[in-house]
Amino acid sequence: MKVTVDQDICASSGQCVGFASRVFDQRDEDGVVVLLDDSPPQELADAVRQAAQVCPSGAIKIVEE
Repeated sequence: MKVTVDQDICASSGQCVGFASRVFDQRDEDGVVVLLDDSPPQELADAVRQAAQVCPSGAIKIVEE
């Protein structure tokens, strides 16, 4: 799994952090998503997929390897 985020369209909702805090964080100044791990371990794959699914702006993209 390869994860990318588009900070330019991030809605700063923080839902991604709620689902996968080891993979996503938010900038303190504006809440925009920060990608902590672009190749998360398999045990986090379902949480990352859920985070991408609930992202209101579609800022999270996943490529399955």
